[in-house]
Amino acid sequence: MTTATATSTRIFNFAPGPAVLPEQCLKQAQQDIWNIADSGIGVLEHSHRGSVIKKVFEEAEADCRKVANISDDYAVIFQQGGSTLQFAMCPMNFLTPDKTADYLHTGAWSKKAIREAKLFGNVHLAYDGTGDNFDHIPGPDEINYSANPEYVYYCDNNTIFGTEWSAPPQTDHLLVADMCSNMFSRPIDINRHAVLFASGQKNLGPSGGTLVIIRKDFLEKANADLPVMLDYQTQVDKGSMLNTPPVFAVYFMGLVFKWILANGGLKGMAKRNDEKAKLIYDAIDGSDFYQAVARPDSRSRMNVTFRTPNEDLDAKFVAEALENDLSGLKGHRSVGGLRASLYNALPMDGAKALAQFMADFAQKNG
Repeated sequence: MTTATATSTRIFNFAPGPAVLPEQCLKQAQQDIWNIADSGIGVLEHSHRGSVIKKVFEEAEADCRKVANISDDYAVIFQQGGSTLQFAMCPMNFLTPDKTADYLHTGAWSKKAIREAKLFGNVHLAYDGTGDNFDHIPGPDEINYSANPEYVYYCDNNTIFGTEWSAPPQTDHLLVADMCSNMFSRPIDINRHAVLFASGQKNLGPSGGTLVIIRKDFLEKANADLPVMLDYQTQVDKGSMLNTPPVFAVYFMGLVFKWILANGGLKGMAKRNDEKAKLIYDAIDGSDFYQAVARPDSRSRMNVTFRTPNEDLDAKFVAEALENDLSGLKGHRSVGGLRASLYNALPMDGAKALAQFMADFAQKNG
């Protein structure tokens, strides 16, 4: 069940973030922290103004574009502050007190985004899942858009409640997507969106870096006279290097982009992620012991949320799973229960090991 390396033994990591990373990338980083590109200096020590790091950033952007087939109609930048900063940065750039944005409220992260957006303009709740405890993604008949929103905002995957949009919301309005926890886990219709963003610590790399993809003609509508660090146009103009950027986070994202390209691209990621998720959902649905949190038509492939018959058994499940080299299965502190995060880098053997443990645990405790 464990994977041996020269210096340590690794177990299966189901944590929601910071999360599992591709072992191939970790091994390359071990080398490059010591000496990158035969420069005699490690990636953590190089100046971001030098040629080595300039190449790192250029390759990261180029490979990012290859991964998702991102055209020149879009700018690609690397930011700090995680998705939480984007919750404010996006409306700061595109809303004013006389403008409205539509928000689809599907969980804790959209709630935070809504709160930030209200600081800069009007927010219309085109959907509010509070009454259903965020157990599903809304259908078209549940969504009520305003007449002329500047954009429609949604969170593509909800890590806490375990729901995921199977496709972008049906609308002719410009979309802004928080893809923090499922970016590059499947093919993306980039051209449906004005802005897409994702922090690094799920599918893209370590914490500390955020990928932002912005349509250039939408960017032309951005507000002027903003603080430079919060101005998308300035960040684009400066090539993500207005100040000292999160070099290591961007470097590691670049490794992950290369890893995705070498492993079947987004179609390859989607196929493996679907197979991993099916293993765990089959273990839930095939047992009277476990109960899934999300409705079947809204289930996330990235974050499988479920429960045993009671909280004591939930705690026992987490403890015994760790004894069996299965880590990070405790549900979010706000909702409890259990959660298995199945990000791109989690190997198939990890999903198989968890499914087998679930079957054994249910048999012993049911």
